[in-house]
Amino acid sequence: MSDSVLFWGILIFLIATLGIGIWASKQIKGDSVNYLVAGRGLMLPLAAATLMAQSVDSNATLGNTDLAAEFGFWAGASLPLGLALCLLMTALFFAKPLNRMKLITLPDFYRVKYGRTTEWVSALIMVLSFSFLLAGNLVAGGYLFETFMGTNYTMGVILIAVVVFVYTVSGGLFAVAYTDAIQVAIALVGSLALIGFIAANFGLEIPAGLGPADLGQLTNPAEGALINWATLLALGLGDIVAIDFMARVFAADSPETAQRACFIGSIGTVIIGVPFTLVALSAGRIFEETGVTPDGPVLYALLQDVAPTLLGLLVIVAILSASLSTGDGAILGTSSVIAHNVIGIRHTDHNAAGDRLLMITRLMAVVITLLGIFFALRVPETGTLLVLAFDIGFAGLLVPLAGGLFWPKATREGALACIILGSLTRLVFFALVPTTYGVENTLLYIPNDIFTPDFDGLPTLISPLVGLAAFVIISNLTYTPARHRELQANRLQRL
Repeated sequence: MSDSVLFWGILIFLIATLGIGIWASKQIKGDSVNYLVAGRGLMLPLAAATLMAQSVDSNATLGNTDLAAEFGFWAGASLPLGLALCLLMTALFFAKPLNRMKLITLPDFYRVKYGRTTEWVSALIMVLSFSFLLAGNLVAGGYLFETFMGTNYTMGVILIAVVVFVYTVSGGLFAVAYTDAIQVAIALVGSLALIGFIAANFGLEIPAGLGPADLGQLTNPAEGALINWATLLALGLGDIVAIDFMARVFAADSPETAQRACFIGSIGTVIIGVPFTLVALSAGRIFEETGVTPDGPVLYALLQDVAPTLLGLLVIVAILSASLSTGDGAILGTSSVIAHNVIGIRHTDHNAAGDRLLMITRLMAVVITLLGIFFALRVPETGTLLVLAFDIGFAGLLVPLAGGLFWPKATREGALACIILGSLTRLVFFALVPTTYGVENTLLYIPNDIFTPDFDGLPTLISPLVGLAAFVIISNLTYTPARHRELQANRLQRL
């Protein structure tokens, strides 16, 4: 592959992206609603593109190919399939009612339904989990810069973080909306072109026991079944409470647009993501035939040493653009949650300097970016960080969201019990289990003789059940019809 073509191609793309972000800042007009949810005016093509771009990020491409190459089809495909399931579930149950509520951030729902304390606790959980999500995209960017731009990994993480930061504070969700349609088109063309090239030149030969029809990967714990199911459920259900993802749902111009965009995004995520899995299954044989020794992500090795220059550049730009989009969403969503829901600044808080929510959100973006860099340097993994980010939300936040929409007996006490016990259970398991989704826990592991790698995957399945039990039991104990009417009246006031 021509290093100079890659270098200049990536550089030109980054400059163009920054230019779009700065240009999009003109659409903000000093209003935090424009900045955070694009004025709630995204039409169907843009709404679908922004949702799909959130699903085809670098975690779900690099993490997908790395896991598939090592453990089999379901280990890798569980990432895009889980994200597609999330979009489908959101379309069926959540997109319309949440879009109608005219929220700015997802923790707003917990305030409207359960009060300020629940809003604050849920916001802190979301900030922690989305620091992991941002880190996963910075990891991918660090490897990309190291492989194709000649930097070391640490410098690559810092550089990609700076680019995403500038992109975010300039144009907000408008910047994402204007670029996502192009980014998704690039990802679609790149994904299909890559699998076409591999099939035509090397053939898609699936190793025995690792293909999509080898269902032992979903039924036999020795073949990673627990981890694969944990991945599917963490993404398919845990991503529903993703703050960046829900910001796109809130930004759609109508409840019907939000729902249709989720349906389209679900289909598109499968079409783009699964070809990467199939390519990864053939990677081992391709490396043997070509004499390539991968050093870093499998997909990068294929693009650098096997694929033609222009095809490699196309796929690399697709990965980078998706990383920028997801990184933008993570920084934007998390910083807005800190400013709006943790600190408590509302959209109506204006002074002589302008919209305080807009100003503080941009300041908080600095903090979130630094936190993402820290996690990226401590845990240089992609797929693991993505799933861990949604594990936490799955454990504590999903049940109060669904209960608040569909169960009349849901109470503030039940929601708080679920959020605290579910999320805390998942974090305790994370600290005690030596591996997370098959990868060594280098971030926070407390050595012990109780939990072994064989327990890996079960924390994802157990923790939400703990939260669900707490929610149902405590809500039933604290629910009264009179108090329900009072809470409903307060809810209408908060709206």
